[in-house]
Amino acid sequence: MAIDPAMTPETLRNTQTRRYAHPVLTPDIIRNFNSMIIRKNQHWFIMLFSWRGSVLPRLLPRLILLLLLSIAIVYWRDTLYAWNLHINPAPFTLFGIALALFLGFRNNASYDRFWEGRKLWGSLLNTSRSLARQAHTLVDQPSYATPFINCLIATAYTLKHQLRLSDPGPDIDRLLTAEMAARLKTIRWKPVYLLKTMGYWVQAKKTAGNIDSIQQQSFDQLLNQLSDIIGGCERIASTPLPYAYNVLLHHTIYIYCLFMPLGLVESLGWMMPVIVVFIAYTYVAIEAIADELEDPFGLSPNDLALDTMCRNLENSLRELDDRPLNPAPPVGDPYQIT
Repeated sequence: MAIDPAMTPETLRNTQTRRYAHPVLTPDIIRNFNSMIIRKNQHWFIMLFSWRGSVLPRLLPRLILLLLLSIAIVYWRDTLYAWNLHINPAPFTLFGIALALFLGFRNNASYDRFWEGRKLWGSLLNTSRSLARQAHTLVDQPSYATPFINCLIATAYTLKHQLRLSDPGPDIDRLLTAEMAARLKTIRWKPVYLLKTMGYWVQAKKTAGNIDSIQQQSFDQLLNQLSDIIGGCERIASTPLPYAYNVLLHHTIYIYCLFMPLGLVESLGWMMPVIVVFIAYTYVAIEAIADELEDPFGLSPNDLALDTMCRNLENSLRELDDRPLNPAPPVGDPYQIT
């Protein structure tokens, strides 16, 4: 469906808002999730007690269980010696080095996905700005660029909802006409459909003589860049790291941590539970962080702040369209953004 070139900005701003029932995540549910944690550099001593944004709350039950197991092994160590249930610590040293290297590869692979996702969303902002600028400067009737710019904004929001499997209805109703919103709600790949709609807008301007073929090609190149960005995000979201790779690492870490008390009880005595829990926290925490970063578009505390990125993109394009900026959302926790 093409956007009507004669549609005025006033018509768009007076569009009535509707609710869209979606079978997955609703906005109210999403608000209950944690948001991305952003903190300024802190004093080294204060960081020792940082809790928000850390994976420690999630790992605490497992570490407490390991602590109790280690205490039990120390308490009954004489019985274990009698049954020859202790291990030489040398293999743990060698195996720990190999496991640390293995974890490093896992963490690097996850961070590469996180950073690629961030670069794609940065490119989305830059390309959207270029398209909005061209809609004003290359078209003979820039006053009718608002429908095109609203489609650009809606593209970012629908891509965010597609990646998070959340409800795009409120954002679609707010940004698009009632007819366009109703049509878009029946589409599965909403960002891609909006690209086609913007292509129709460019074709309508070419037919009306508002732009020439060279300017149309310039629009088309940028729309192709948006398509590449959407495809890149979909590739990250739909292609996790191989499951067998994750399972192998997970099994190895926990078997290593469970047997470690038997190897250190003879040399460390009652200090063994503390040392074992500290070493286990290092390994298990790195694995947990890698799990969060593997899906950069999720809702974990260390995932990308897609809500904030969409709001920044919207305000940037509204400013290019000579419209007032949307007010900033109320500030809750000063250390987190969504």
